[in-house]
Amino acid sequence: MYEYQVEGGFPIKGSITASGNKNAALPCIAACLLTNEPVILRNIPDIEDTNVMLQILMSLGVGVEKIGDHAWKIDAAKINSSSIPAQMSRKIRASILFAGPLVARTGKAIMLPPGGDVIGRRRLDTHFLALEELGARISTEGRFEFTANKLVGTDIFLDEASVTATENAIMAAVLAEGRTDITNAASEPHVQDLCEMLRQMGAQITGVGSNILHIDGVRKLSGTDFTIGPDYMEIGSYIGLAACTGGSVEINGIRPREIRPLKIAFGKLGIQWNIEGTTLTVSSDQKLKVNADIGGMIPKIDDSPWPGFPPDLTSIMVVVATQVEGTVLVFEKMFESRMFFVDKLISMGARITLCDPHRAVVSGPCALHGDHLVSPDVRAGMAMVIAALSARGESRISNVYQIERGYEHLIERLQSLGAHIKRVEVQ
Repeated sequence: MYEYQVEGGFPIKGSITASGNKNAALPCIAACLLTNEPVILRNIPDIEDTNVMLQILMSLGVGVEKIGDHAWKIDAAKINSSSIPAQMSRKIRASILFAGPLVARTGKAIMLPPGGDVIGRRRLDTHFLALEELGARISTEGRFEFTANKLVGTDIFLDEASVTATENAIMAAVLAEGRTDITNAASEPHVQDLCEMLRQMGAQITGVGSNILHIDGVRKLSGTDFTIGPDYMEIGSYIGLAACTGGSVEINGIRPREIRPLKIAFGKLGIQWNIEGTTLTVSSDQKLKVNADIGGMIPKIDDSPWPGFPPDLTSIMVVVATQVEGTVLVFEKMFESRMFFVDKLISMGARITLCDPHRAVVSGPCALHGDHLVSPDVRAGMAMVIAALSARGESRISNVYQIERGYEHLIERLQSLGAHIKRVEVQ
C-alpha cells in the first residue's frame, strides 16, 4: 500500500502537457473489438484504468502491443472468450463498456457487476434498456449475461443522458442491421471522440456533438490510427491547484472549445486564464473573490450534461471555493455520496455547510491545516491533494490507488511544478 506525504503552502509554477482523456480512452479501447483489423490508439494516458482495460482485452485473446509513448496497437482478429475475468470487472466501472462491442462482434458478453468509484448508486438500467431495444437478451442473475443472435437498429430514447450507456449503445448499433436513432444521448467530448474514431473505421454516424445520434449499421469496420483528445478534467484540476496555491501553470495541448464550460464556473470564483492556440496559462495574480449574482445574490456552481459544467469537477470546485473570498453554493446533482468527502475538509479548517447529499455552501477564504485524509474516489482524491498542497503543515493521503486510476504520473508531474509531495510505501 502507498500513501502521499504532502507539505503544503508552496505555490506551484511551471509547464505541463495535458494527458489524454481517460473517459475517451476507455470506450475507444473497448471499441477495438468491433473490427478484425489492427487499431492504433495514441495519447492513451498511463493510468490504472486504461491498464486494466488493456488487460481485459488480452484476457479475451486480443493482441495488445505497446508501440510507443502512450501508443498501443490492438489486434482483435481473434477473440477467444466473451467472458471478462471477475477480478477485472470488479476493478473498474468501465468494464461495462465491453458489453456493446462483445455482443455486436461475438453475440455474447458475460461479466460481473462493474466496480469503480464509491460515490453513490450508479445505475446500469440505461445500458440494459438500450441493448435490449437493439435485440440483446439480458440476464442479471448473479452475473450479467448479454446474448443476441442479431442486433437490429431501432429508435432508442435513453431514460437518462448517461455517457457510458450512450457509448455502449453506439458501439452495438454501428454493426446492427439498419438504422438506429439515439435520443437523449450524451454528447460530452469523450463521446465525440469515440464517434470520430468509429467514423474513421467506417461507421455511419451523424449528429455527433448533439443529443440525437443517427447510426446506419454497416457489416464491417476497418482498422484505424486514432489520437485521443486532452483530458479537460485534468486541465480543470491543475487550474484549481494553481489558484489555490497562489501559483501559476502553463498547460499545453488543450482544446479551447472544451474549456468554455469551465471558464464560466471558475469565473464565478474570480479565476481567469489566457489561451493562445492550444496553450492555457493561469497566472499567479488571481483576485480570488466570489462574483455575486445580480442583486448581490450568492452564486451557484452546478453541474449538468455537456455542455454544462462537468460533474467530475465539482469536488475540485469545493476545495477551490475554500480559498476564495465570499460564499458560494456548489450543487452536485448526479451522485448522492460525492459530497461526503467534505467532512475531511472541515477537519482541515474549511467553513462548509453540507445542506444535503448534493449541496454544500462554502465560505472563504479559510486557512487550511494539514491532516490525515483518505481518498474515496478519483476526483475527491485529487481535491484532497489540492487541499493538502494549499494547507499549512503536513498531510497524509491514504487510498491513493483511487487517485492514480485517473491522473497520470501525478507525483512526478506535481513535483515538476514545485509541489512538496512524495509517494511512500506503508504497511
